Amino acid sequence: MTARADRRSNWTLAALAAPCLPLAGLGLPLVVYLPEYYASELGLSLSAVGAAFMAVRFLDMAFDPYIGGVMDRTRSRFGRFKLWFAISAPLLMLAAYMLFMAKPGISSVYLWLWLLVVYAGVSIASLSQLAWAAVLSPQYDQRSRIYGWWQAGNVVGMIFVLTLPALLPLAGITGHGAGVRAMGWFVVLLMPITVGLALWRVPEPQVASEVKKSGFREYLALFKRPSVVRILVADLLIGTGPAITGALFFFFFGRVKGFTHGEASLLLLIYFIGGLVGAPVWTWLSYRISKHRALAISCVVYAAMTMCSLLIPQGSMPVAGALMFLIGVPFSAGAFLLRAMMADIGDEERLESGVDRTGLLYAILAGTVKIGSAVAVGVSFPLLQLMGFDPKGQGLDTGLQGLAVLFCAVPAGMSVLAGLIVWGFPLTAERHANIREALAARDLAEPGLAEAAPEMGAEPKITKEINAAIRPAE
Repeated sequence: MTARADRRSNWTLAALAAPCLPLAGLGLPLVVYLPEYYASELGLSLSAVGAAFMAVRFLDMAFDPYIGGVMDRTRSRFGRFKLWFAISAPLLMLAAYMLFMAKPGISSVYLWLWLLVVYAGVSIASLSQLAWAAVLSPQYDQRSRIYGWWQAGNVVGMIFVLTLPALLPLAGITGHGAGVRAMGWFVVLLMPITVGLALWRVPEPQVASEVKKSGFREYLALFKRPSVVRILVADLLIGTGPAITGALFFFFFGRVKGFTHGEASLLLLIYFIGGLVGAPVWTWLSYRISKHRALAISCVVYAAMTMCSLLIPQGSMPVAGALMFLIGVPFSAGAFLLRAMMADIGDEERLESGVDRTGLLYAILAGTVKIGSAVAVGVSFPLLQLMGFDPKGQGLDTGLQGLAVLFCAVPAGMSVLAGLIVWGFPLTAERHANIREALAARDLAEPGLAEAAPEMGAEPKITKEINAAIRPAE
């Protein structure tokens, strides 16, 4: 079989990535807009809002391995991961409506309840979508392409939700609350359309695997695999660095570089446009030199460009815009290449254990994202306070050097370290091809393992056809 036979069409991958628009449109406001909105507009205290968002996030981390294990055990004619992806949509639509359309006078209990629902829905949606993408193709390079589309969908979703508040005044709609509600409608209206498109157009191939217990013990056992630990640490470093720059973004460009809030918002938009342009660039490079080395190079480029932000002249929008675009280009590589590499580890795990742990493996990566976002604020803000930085900027310049170091040097150093970790990643294209060959031989010898649902919209496949679909490229 040729690599072309394992190649999904651009239309199929666009349909898979389409739900990333409302998912990213939900994720960004949950971090950036809603905490401030609930405190400043809806009347809850800062401590109540902070406690709710932090505590629910930690509870959500414990939910990931549980739901990932349930997905690994799921068998239905509708599919394993498609079933759970469909379940997540109404949960997210309801929770988004309740959170974004809330009125003044709501209680802390209200916030806690709907944060629990929305984060449960986000966990189910993200884990099922990532695992679904992992089984779309067994081919090493095609997985880079699949997750490149996924990353592009996320970046486009963030661009849309960032531009939405700026577009509303053109329609005569003004006010902070109106902007937040518009973000909520963006999620509620797009979710059923994009999820429905993905369920209709994207198949879920069967994977030959025994159905065994898949819970916290099996989740923790995966940490014994060196390749998993290497991916985990790299993902934590690569994710936490940009999270720190995001948390400090408006402080750095406002206080250190002299830009207005509106100018800084435009720079953030340019940064994400750079990420959109970068996704196909790093996909192409991964074809040429392998995923892990393309990722390592992107880490070095990101570090160099981030350090260059110290050289931006005061208030120079052209220089700042060009540099933010260049920083955004390597930013896009980490998220999708690491997830493509985790799909390869899933094959390695299935060969050695005979069990498909795809859901649990992506639950591990979900945990690193949440830790990174928590550390970004939970560590950098107290450090700024210790350095004497005044967030209100009442004519004080203390702590600005510390702010610049946290914004530039710390993320750059983390990125370089991540690059060193992934450079010698042992699961190469050649090693993966051997794994796929061994899996194909075993699956042919044990046809009874293939019990998952056929591709949606296709005729039921006989065992020989199922196994032929998962042979590696020759």
